[in-house]
Amino acid sequence: MILLDTHALIWWADGNHLRLSANALAAIDQEIESAGRPGGSPGLLVSAISCWEVAMLVNRGRLALSLDVERWLALLASHPAVRLLALDPAVAVAATRLPEPFHADPADRFLVAQARELGIPLLSADNKILSYGHVRSLW
Repeated sequence: MILLDTHALIWWADGNHLRLSANALAAIDQEIESAGRPGGSPGLLVSAISCWEVAMLVNRGRLALSLDVERWLALLASHPAVRLLALDPAVAVAATRLPEPFHADPADRFLVAQARELGIPLLSADNKILSYGHVRSLW
């Protein structure tokens, strides 16, 4: 299982695979393959905070999707390898208690806290996340 950072989610879901590293694409492909096996379960985890970020980017005109955001998210959620994750109180509190130093972006803090709580890697191209020594990350 891997948690997708918002930019990685957008690039993958919109088919912009050239923006993904070879390692990132291989990790995503492995989770898709695993989900397709008998007894397999969705291994591409998408946080509710990423859904919020996508909607905010669309609302602000910084992201154009091929569908309206509700349909885009519904299509994403229907993918057999994808599991949407709610934010729970433990993650909300953990996001405020990350080992410092880490930057203040709330969405990144939630994603890092969620990956840490689940004990899974966060797939991200963000250098602030990749260089943060307190979460497993892939790129």
